[in-house]
Amino acid sequence: MIPFNKPPCTGNEEKYVLEAIRSCKLGGNGNFNKKCQEWFEKKLNCNKALLTPSCTAALEMTALLTDIKEGDEVIMPSYTFVSTANAFVLRGAKIVFVDIRPDTMNIDENKIEDAITEKTKAIVPVHYAGVSCEMDKILNIAKKYKLYVIEDSAQGMMCSYKGKPLGTFGHFGTFSFHETKNYTSGGEGGLLIVNNQHFEERAEIIWEKGTNRSLFFQGKVDKYTWVGVGSSYLMNEISAAYLWGQIERAEDINNRRLYLWNIYYEYLKPLEELGLIELPKIPEYCQHNGHIFYIKVRDKNERGKLIEYLKQNGISSAFHYIPLHSSPAGKKFGRFHGKDEFTTKESERLLRLPMYFDLSLEEIEHIVFTISNFYRFKDTKAVKKEFIHNMEIAFKN
Repeated sequence: MIPFNKPPCTGNEEKYVLEAIRSCKLGGNGNFNKKCQEWFEKKLNCNKALLTPSCTAALEMTALLTDIKEGDEVIMPSYTFVSTANAFVLRGAKIVFVDIRPDTMNIDENKIEDAITEKTKAIVPVHYAGVSCEMDKILNIAKKYKLYVIEDSAQGMMCSYKGKPLGTFGHFGTFSFHETKNYTSGGEGGLLIVNNQHFEERAEIIWEKGTNRSLFFQGKVDKYTWVGVGSSYLMNEISAAYLWGQIERAEDINNRRLYLWNIYYEYLKPLEELGLIELPKIPEYCQHNGHIFYIKVRDKNERGKLIEYLKQNGISSAFHYIPLHSSPAGKKFGRFHGKDEFTTKESERLLRLPMYFDLSLEEIEHIVFTISNFYRFKDTKAVKKEFIHNMEIAFKN
C-alpha cells in the first residue's frame, strides 16, 4: 500500500534526540529549542520565534495576545482545520466565515471588507497548501479598520508572497510541525512568530505559563513570578531535537517536495487538458513548498469512486476539509457571511494524493497510471519523459 503520508526522516533525528535525553534537560527552552528558534528568527527575519507543542497552541496564544473576548468577531475562511476557529472560540469570539477563491482555495480577499462589523477584532488568513493569500489587500483592509492579522501558516514553512516569507506579514504567524507537515518535531509541534516588537515580552509571559521566567533568565528581574494569563506552551526538548534534525536539511526537504510536486503536475497535465480533472493553480507571485498535491474532480460522487478505486490498487488518498460553517460547532459558534458560492462545492471536488519526502518516482507513476485507468485514458506516451529525466538531473545536481 502506498501510504498517504510518511513523516520525513533525514538521518540525524535519532542522534539529536539521544543527545537531548543525555543532556538531562527535557523540558522546554533547552539547547535544541534555542537553536531551532534562532534558525527560524534568521530564516523568517522575524522579531521573535517561540516553539510550541502544536500550531493549535500557537493560535491560542495569538487569541490571548490580541485580548480576544466574548462578543468579538474573527473573520476567516470556512475551508480550514478546526484549530483555526477553536483558538478564538475558546476566548468567546464569534467566527465569521467568508467564501474562498476556487483557484487557490484561500479566503476571498474581496469578500472580507463586507463582513467587517464594529465587533470585528481580527482577520485570520489561512495559506492553504503553502500558497499565499492576497496579503497586500488583506493588510490594507486590516489597516483601514485597525484589525489584527493572524496568519495561519500551518502548511506554509519555506513559502513566500512576493518574495517575503509567509507568516511575517501579519502581527503574528503560526506554523505546524505535525507529522503530516513538511517538517515535523516527531508527531506534534508548532511555532509562533511575533512580528511586532510591542508583543514580544507578553508573548514570552503567556508562553511561560503567565510568568516572567524569561526575563529572570535574561537577568532583567531578580526573581520570577506569576504576572499574567498564560499556559504551558513550550515545546519539549526531545521534540525540538527531532525538529532540528529536519530543519538543518530544510532546503533539501523543500527541493525534494517541489521536485515530486512538479513530476505529479507534468504527469497529470494531459488529464487536465482533456477536461477530466483540474490541477492546482499557483499565482506567479507565490512560492509554495510542495506540501500538498491535489486534483479536483467533477463532484463528490466521482471523488468517492476514485478514492475507492485508488484503494483497490494499493493507494491511500484523502480529502479535507468539511467546511466549518456546515458543522454542528460551526453553526453554534459562527456564521457564514454572504453566499457560499465556492467553499462547499470546491471542497467536495478536492482529492489529495500521496505526498511525502520519500515518495518515489515509481510510486508516482503507479498513482498516475491508476488515475488514468480510472478515466480510461490510455495514452501514457503523453507523459513527458524528457521533462522527467531533466527534473531528475536538476534535482541530483
